[in-house]
Amino acid sequence: MNVGKNVHKNMGPHTRRDVHGRHPRKKSWKELSPMARFGTVTAGTVQLALLTAAQLDISRRPAQEIRGSKGLWRLATLVNFIGPASYFTFGVKRRVATR
Repeated sequence: MNVGKNVHKNMGPHTRRDVHGRHPRKKSWKELSPMARFGTVTAGTVQLALLTAAQLDISRRPAQEIRGSKGLWRLATLVNFIGPASYFTFGVKRRVATR
């Protein structure tokens, strides 16, 4: 028996707010404004694009051109936004420009 759910159901709205602090419950997708929905979809699309680009780059780039282990960079790129950005910033060895 899940006691936590039963206790939570029996609380009134004011008591529930007191237990959880000042944060109201999370909004469902239907309750979000059109701009909030657009922002969520855009952020998700950008995140997936960065993840895909980083994973493809790791697959195609020789190990000698990557700082550290390919496996560790694959794991690191799974961290939202920070992982792929870190890989492209710190993980890829840059070639020296020649003139």
